[in-house]
Amino acid sequence: MRDIIRIGMDTSKSVFQLHGVDAAEAVVLRKKLSRKAMIDFFEGLAPTEIGLEACGGSHHWARLLGSFGHTVKLLPPQHVKAYVKRSKNDARDAEALCEAMSRPTMRVVPVKSVDAQAGLMLLKVRARLVADRTQTAHAIRGHAAEFGLTAPKGLAHIRPLVARIMEDAGVPELARTLFGELLERFDDLDRRIRHKDAQLAAWHRSDAASRRLTRIPGIGEVGAVMLSLKTPDPQGFRSGRQFAAWLGLTPKDHSTAGKQRFGAITRAGDEALRAVLVSGAMAVIQQKSRGKGQPWPWLEALLAHKSTKLAAVALANKIARIAWKLIVSGEPFDPERALSATTPAH
Repeated sequence: MRDIIRIGMDTSKSVFQLHGVDAAEAVVLRKKLSRKAMIDFFEGLAPTEIGLEACGGSHHWARLLGSFGHTVKLLPPQHVKAYVKRSKNDARDAEALCEAMSRPTMRVVPVKSVDAQAGLMLLKVRARLVADRTQTAHAIRGHAAEFGLTAPKGLAHIRPLVARIMEDAGVPELARTLFGELLERFDDLDRRIRHKDAQLAAWHRSDAASRRLTRIPGIGEVGAVMLSLKTPDPQGFRSGRQFAAWLGLTPKDHSTAGKQRFGAITRAGDEALRAVLVSGAMAVIQQKSRGKGQPWPWLEALLAHKSTKLAAVALANKIARIAWKLIVSGEPFDPERALSATTPAH
């Protein structure tokens, strides 16, 4: 077999399809292997480049193959799709990976360490618990409405609502028992979320980049940890605007024939990270409406003629740019420099 310079590998739980080429771009490897056979194959192969889709389990395989001396590239699936030739199957996916990874401008996903993946797991478990708590609260409200009992918005009103239900003689005993069980679930989820918040705070305190990011208005501990863990190699972005574009906080471009046409934000990138930044921006705007917080001259000018939500997205864009700069430079947040800007982010 001629020297292989590049291998694309389509992965699954137990079957791995390989497609390799030599220096002349001739196909020299087409092989389907089991999990163990794949490990044995790469352990005995001379160091080469291997391309994988950035999907479930890919970071594990990247770390393992890297320990064998190979150079592993994780490619975003949406960028690989364009190289798939008709009638998708495992062999064509591996071929598309092999071709896509050869492109000099192809973006790659940095391989995460096991510690980083543990931190991301903590964020996802917490998000799942928060969603379950919200769902349980909605269930309590919905069932209570069937008995003519309602409560104001907010999780703080759930326990008083159930207390009223328990004292209402018009609610059947069976229903009161079920409401009690729902409240027990709500309280258990609330306790577990507080525990995850404590773990998140400990992670935040141990990470220098995360601690710097919380100095930025609109970024709390959760947002700082998410930015620290989810941001790919910050040096891979040429500017803060490119980082904001990766987050989906820049307008869609429909320009043609020299005419610029911009639409709504692209909403590309990580949805949870973008949502945290926009929520933080909304919190800053709400503080301003109460006369609190530091002045943002350009934001005040924007709010004078634009909607609150549009201004929040513009502020989230600016926060993202500032965060990128702090991550890249390692500098502390400078309030005077950031707040004195007069031009809103585009």
